[in-house]
Amino acid sequence: ALNGIHRSLYIRWDSQGQPGEGGMMIMREVMSEDVVMTGLANNWFVSTTRWLTHRNENAGDVRFAWRYYYRVIGNANMIIANIDEAAGPQAEKDEIKGQALAYRAWAHFNLVQLFAERYNAGGNNSQLGVPIVTEPITEGGARNTVEEVYTQINTDIEAAIALLDEGRNAKSHININVANGIKARIALTQGRWSDAAAAAKLAREGYPLMSEADMYAGFNNVDNPEWIWGSRQVDDQQTFFASYFAYMSVNFSSTNIRGNPKAISKLLFNKIPDSDIRKNLWDPNASKPALRDPFIDEVTLSNFAKRDYMNRKFVAQGNASSVGDVMYMRASEMYLLEAEALARGGNDAQAKVILDQFAKQRNPQYAGTTNTGAALIEEIMVQRRIELWGEGFRFYDLKRLNLPLDRTGSNHVDQVVAGKFTEPAGTINWQWQIPIDEINANELMIQNPS
Repeated sequence: ALNGIHRSLYIRWDSQGQPGEGGMMIMREVMSEDVVMTGLANNWFVSTTRWLTHRNENAGDVRFAWRYYYRVIGNANMIIANIDEAAGPQAEKDEIKGQALAYRAWAHFNLVQLFAERYNAGGNNSQLGVPIVTEPITEGGARNTVEEVYTQINTDIEAAIALLDEGRNAKSHININVANGIKARIALTQGRWSDAAAAAKLAREGYPLMSEADMYAGFNNVDNPEWIWGSRQVDDQQTFFASYFAYMSVNFSSTNIRGNPKAISKLLFNKIPDSDIRKNLWDPNASKPALRDPFIDEVTLSNFAKRDYMNRKFVAQGNASSVGDVMYMRASEMYLLEAEALARGGNDAQAKVILDQFAKQRNPQYAGTTNTGAALIEEIMVQRRIELWGEGFRFYDLKRLNLPLDRTGSNHVDQVVAGKFTEPAGTINWQWQIPIDEINANELMIQNPS
């Protein structure tokens, strides 16, 4: 049963654009400003980047997001409700129960970030959240408040941490490092800075920052020493077009990638120093054969569009194979999360120590930061945007920080975004609509404003 939950994170759901968590990661990125859709191609995720899909209660992707995370919760609840009475060693039962509790916390956490107003650390958070589900049920319940949802999330993740240790069978499974990483994300979103920093430090223990060689290896291998949590895709279980790499890689020969190579915002790219090894993960001259990074031609076919600032970060197994392991948590995220939490909590000195440790690994010429206060926080956030580009964090970051969407002055294509260059912070459009199937099936459900 637990392996079924692990697998649900990367299998195809209702359509090829719904490869589990990889599909959600893509949606959260293309709704933001740092990942650029360079063409229409076959229109996958175009409506999402225009901020239309998530506001449509009839959209298949809205149904998918709701169903996917609640399916994880439902399966976790079956385990939690029955594992104590199962036969077997207590240590194994603890590990299984701990992972199920962590999944329940993680799935509720994703749901409340998508379908509710943002958590306001200075408020009572009585705004409608999502239904809390902690036992096997067949009927939907009413929406709990955002504060109630976060209380349950924290209860579950703390219970998971108490049951887990460093051991596990594979990186697709949840151990105490992953659970602490989830706790760090929750605490950061709630503005609990000291808790976030402490949990992030525990999460990255034993996971060193990757080398330059690993940085250029395609972000497709769960054996990368920096990866804390990720799904391994077995070669003979290819999901073809229902794959994270079928949309985000540089080389898989899908219609979407051939006509819509994903690029970095040139405004963000220009913030990367030339001495930073990450600058080579994108090619600002891809459209110019004489200046193009040879890697782009080496891994793509002649009929692939070459667009400036296109990514070479994500590499699929081959032109005919979308196989690739999908990352959900890395040590880099935890370094930057810890530094951000320390800085926002007023501990500039320690934040600088953590930032310097991270940045010097990415930029050999980095001399250490002299920033303090708001400038230090901004430096950390720029590092976070560069490092985690394409990995599913930016929409959540904009929402938790109550920042606007701003795509102006960059390389976004008007034909793709259809004029959707800005969205003010805090509007109703930051909330996903509840899917119509849930509205019809659950008389207690209240729809978000439209």
